[in-house]
Amino acid sequence: MQVKRTAMALVLLTIAGCGTSTGAAQQPTAPGYPVTISNCGKDVTFQRPPTRTVVMNGGSVAEVSTLVALGLGDRVVANSQSYGASDEPGRAEAIAKLPTGGIKLNDQMDIPREAMLGQRPDFVLATYSGGFDGSRGFATREDLSAIGANTYVPAKMCGTGGTQTVEDSYAMLRDLGKVYGVSDRAERLVEDSKQRISQVEARVKDKPKPKVMLIIPGMDMGAGDFSSVGAKGIWNDLIARAGGVNAFADSAPQLFANLSKEQLAAAQIDAVIVVNYQNPDPNASATKLYEQFPQWAAAKAKRHVVLSDSIYFGPNNATAVERIAALLHPAQ
Repeated sequence: MQVKRTAMALVLLTIAGCGTSTGAAQQPTAPGYPVTISNCGKDVTFQRPPTRTVVMNGGSVAEVSTLVALGLGDRVVANSQSYGASDEPGRAEAIAKLPTGGIKLNDQMDIPREAMLGQRPDFVLATYSGGFDGSRGFATREDLSAIGANTYVPAKMCGTGGTQTVEDSYAMLRDLGKVYGVSDRAERLVEDSKQRISQVEARVKDKPKPKVMLIIPGMDMGAGDFSSVGAKGIWNDLIARAGGVNAFADSAPQLFANLSKEQLAAAQIDAVIVVNYQNPDPNASATKLYEQFPQWAAAKAKRHVVLSDSIYFGPNNATAVERIAALLHPAQ
């Protein structure tokens, strides 16, 4: 996710439209190609698997984590995504080892136009459509098409709106599997995730649904005393599949709710998800919440779980579902 505390606000910007590569000299088509995917309302055609991939930041880690999960790290020539932690063993370390291209990020903590073009990419992944907004100093899809680079934005971030679900994570896995010619790997990851989540759903199906608060301690997303409380996000789907409900799902139309201490004090909170973002001691952050709101059932039971990247859009949502379910409905 973010590399700067306010960077996640970028993902709320939506500027629609996608492009295809038409400006480069044609090269022989690779076996099994061309392949075409639909992205942002347009068909994007690949004559061969990308070998020079650039991953923009955009306040995400989903795109680069998906590439690593698919065993495609060697196709990345410049990655600007980093979260510093992962719920998957070795994932954060693998991402940290990827090349950065020696790029100096701009004041939006992302890749400026000239630096992007200088990487000579054949494929560029952005978290949201604004990553290709020329007015903000980024290379446009037309700029990239002119040098032979295709572009990609996750479907829900193309400007069509809507809250992401685990199905959107699967869609990106399948898209990138097709682009790189590793659809078999992508499908194995999707099926493994579906099986794991289905097992959880079957176990919690008839159980009560505790009210859960998700918070990223220390992150400033607005003016409220508690401005990083999750509202509309993929976490709502993951919490529901784990047998719970987000206590603040309807408190704001965007990713995060700006809540006061009084609002939190009046809420029923049975469990807490503490999201670890550059936090040296996330369990201490939970303890601080318990001290502030001792009336919560969560505080009385010291009931929380620490998660990092699995709670977001990306390839590891099953891990979040399993760990949340273990918190809310421990096996008897």
